[in-house]
Amino acid sequence: MFGATVLLPTLLALLGPRVEGGQMWWRRPSSKRARRDPESGFWYRLGHSVMKHPLPYFAVVLVILGVMFVPFLNVQFGSVDARVLPKDSPTRAVVETIKKDFPNGSVEPIDVVVSGDLIPRDWTPSGKGDPIPPYLEQFRKQLGSLPGVTEAQFTGYSGSYGGVRISVTHKYEPMDQHAQDLVTEIRGMSLSKDGYPMHIDVGGSTASQMDLMSSLMRSLPKMALVVGIATFVLLFMFFGSIVLPLKAIVMNVLSIGASFGAIVWGFQYGHLAGLLNFTPTGGVEATSMILILAVVFGLSMDYEVFLLSRIREEWDLTHDNRVAVASGMQHTGGIITSAALLFLLVIAAFSMAGITVVKLIGVGMFVAVVVDAALVRSLLVPATMRFMGSANWWLPGFLAGLHARMDLRERSTLAPAAPPRPRPACRTSSPSPTPSTGRNRPRPRGHRAAGRARPPGRRRPGRDAGRAGAAHPSGPRTVRHARRPGVAGRSCTQDGQGRR
Repeated sequence: MFGATVLLPTLLALLGPRVEGGQMWWRRPSSKRARRDPESGFWYRLGHSVMKHPLPYFAVVLVILGVMFVPFLNVQFGSVDARVLPKDSPTRAVVETIKKDFPNGSVEPIDVVVSGDLIPRDWTPSGKGDPIPPYLEQFRKQLGSLPGVTEAQFTGYSGSYGGVRISVTHKYEPMDQHAQDLVTEIRGMSLSKDGYPMHIDVGGSTASQMDLMSSLMRSLPKMALVVGIATFVLLFMFFGSIVLPLKAIVMNVLSIGASFGAIVWGFQYGHLAGLLNFTPTGGVEATSMILILAVVFGLSMDYEVFLLSRIREEWDLTHDNRVAVASGMQHTGGIITSAALLFLLVIAAFSMAGITVVKLIGVGMFVAVVVDAALVRSLLVPATMRFMGSANWWLPGFLAGLHARMDLRERSTLAPAAPPRPRPACRTSSPSPTPSTGRNRPRPRGHRAAGRARPPGRRRPGRDAGRAGAAHPSGPRTVRHARRPGVAGRSCTQDGQGRR
């Protein structure tokens, strides 16, 4: 923001006309494109086409977005493991060797920590024959007998407080549903001695991922509510409507949903594995999806503000919904497309990274921006605005005063053309039976009181003619209309009753 509002204007002021140096020959002001009528531009014609046939465009785009969203219904969130690294990574080679040479257990066991006041403090087995408290041994055997568990053994002892760690090795992948069920079952177990319960904590990669997902499910609705309300208020301040902010939020959700579906199709199902050279893990990393959600929502809202701010300006000038949408698209279509292309060039480099998570972020943002710029803003938004018509700008009366105090709209420097006033009929009416005193009648500019005659030789034909007419209130008088810029003065006859 500092660069756009302070640094850029400063640089433009310093460069002056030199900022036009090196411009491309096809963008010269003397080119045909610059002289062409804006109404013949591509975006204007596309807008008129969508406004003329909104239903086919709306149906086709909605079907495309729906098909892209369907894979997201089967999403499986997982954690990262060694498979997200390049195939020639030494770390990945070690992990894969352990899995191949030691197939009896997972390299990521479930850690169970038992603590309590009855566990001896500063206790560690000093030798092979050192006895282990029987209730701890019994609990270890109970863990080892669970389905899918290959081994449960003591792997750590606390010296500062009473606690012991038991590593539970199983035969499942860390984020497999069976591994998650195993964590849930261990967390449901209990241990006590002499009626005093022990505290059981469960950790490891599987438990950590489950806790992360649980935290996200609790936090996401609150975050969505806060972001939605803030977005609605800001767009209400910009556009003076309660329909357009709601529509903008829905359009952003459609773009993000299509992007998430493409991620699941390409990375969870593995359809992009050959093209992008990665190993599918059967799931997608949850925090990467949250990052994509935040970035894409902000970008989509930027494009929405670009488009609707110009449409709103045209609506204020014409109050013609079709013309406003087409003109808004013509003036912002190139800007939105250029901004999207610049972002795509940068984000496309993410797909060349060696780590799968980075590839996922790049593909997700790439698809979201393409869908938003090519389908949503260019086709779906105009079609929905055509369906709603003047309801796009609906604002309840009790909110009009509030919006007037917080209006952030850009105002056009060109005022709308006022309809021409009808010229008064110049006619002569019959004399009034009752002469008018003229006391409450507005006097022409330059009127002089009676008795103060203008000296000879200083007569001005226009005003003296007007005053001559005023000297006979019972008869017709001539009134000289004030001049307006660009309109020649005119005279008409008015009777003493004030009728024209």
